[in-house]
Amino acid sequence: MLYKVEIENFYSVGQRQGVDLRARKSVDDPLGRLSPIYPGAEERAPNVVAVFGPNAAGKSNILRAITFGAWFVGRSFDLRPDCNLPYQKFGSEERISKPTRLSFSFAGPVELRELSSAGRQCPYTYEIVLSERDVQNLDVVQKERMSYRPKGHGKPTTIFERDHRGSVKAMKGFLPSGTDKALKEVLRPRASVIATLAQLNHIVAQAFVQSLSSVVSNIFLDRVEEDGWQLTRWYQNNAAALDELQRIAKRIDLGIEEIAIDTATSDPRLLFKHSGLDQIITFNRESHGTQQFIKVLPYILMALDSGGVAIIDELDTTIHPLILPEILRWFLDRDRNSHNAQLWTTCHSASLLSELTKEEILFCEKDATGNTSVFKLADVERVRRNENFYGKYLGGEYGAVPVLG
Repeated sequence: MLYKVEIENFYSVGQRQGVDLRARKSVDDPLGRLSPIYPGAEERAPNVVAVFGPNAAGKSNILRAITFGAWFVGRSFDLRPDCNLPYQKFGSEERISKPTRLSFSFAGPVELRELSSAGRQCPYTYEIVLSERDVQNLDVVQKERMSYRPKGHGKPTTIFERDHRGSVKAMKGFLPSGTDKALKEVLRPRASVIATLAQLNHIVAQAFVQSLSSVVSNIFLDRVEEDGWQLTRWYQNNAAALDELQRIAKRIDLGIEEIAIDTATSDPRLLFKHSGLDQIITFNRESHGTQQFIKVLPYILMALDSGGVAIIDELDTTIHPLILPEILRWFLDRDRNSHNAQLWTTCHSASLLSELTKEEILFCEKDATGNTSVFKLADVERVRRNENFYGKYLGGEYGAVPVLG
């Protein structure tokens, strides 16, 4: 579970912003909306995190920072050495000439050699600092550090730390004999230590990279959105997901009777049979809403199956408002979400506030200088658990509301 994020000088987030999802120990949770940040932990955080705010307030940039962090740790070695990292700094001359800093706190294994999800877990923190950009619009890693607290508390132990020269210091036993020399030779200025070590067949690094595959997002950084045949192939290989799609599609589009996969050609196609129509409808002729739901459902199901993190931008624009609360409840159901998966999403529909608790709600707003700030509803003073979040938000009591005229 991801429970703390810090962002500075990343897209519209100029000044440092922090989101700590951990609830106070005194918070009563009769509905079971909070989960231990790892099995056995006293600290709890929500499995659903919904970000609200006006258009262009920077909601998507909060999710983009998480997506970028997961990409950088796991896949940045794939980036061509002459290419820049796929992000932007805050759009002012002052901020372009300053570093970017991202930090993420999450649950990870106590024993680095026992990386299965069944093992004991503890808090981890990963921090990356990227330099100012030069005349070629390129930047480099100034600092990279991963630490953990194997006892669950106390001073963190540094697993590895990298400085602005690319020198890496690691805890005893983390870098086997000879690996430190190989790392020094191949580590690139815009690639992570973990992604690089994975290329050197470092067992722990490879396990971390594998675990990052459970962080799934519909925000694309270094590639374009998957085309139709890739999406269809995924459903073809996941029969349970196709069954789930069939069940829900019949509710959001009452005309759909059946969804099938045509395998007669080299590229499989999704085909839709509608009541009253003799002609079979292809995917690209379906409604925009149905298409978007079919695209986003795999991310949700993959996270639930693996206990990962689903990062979905504008989930409420892809799912019918009557179905959306059901999707959210999947992440709150201990049977359906037995691996403690988490959902982060941006939302425009204020009515969804009625389905959430104050620990699950984040607000974004942008000031006159274009800087995004983010805050938890739970941190707003005198907000009662049973009050009408929807009405008070639209009434402007929490801030972060659209203003017309």
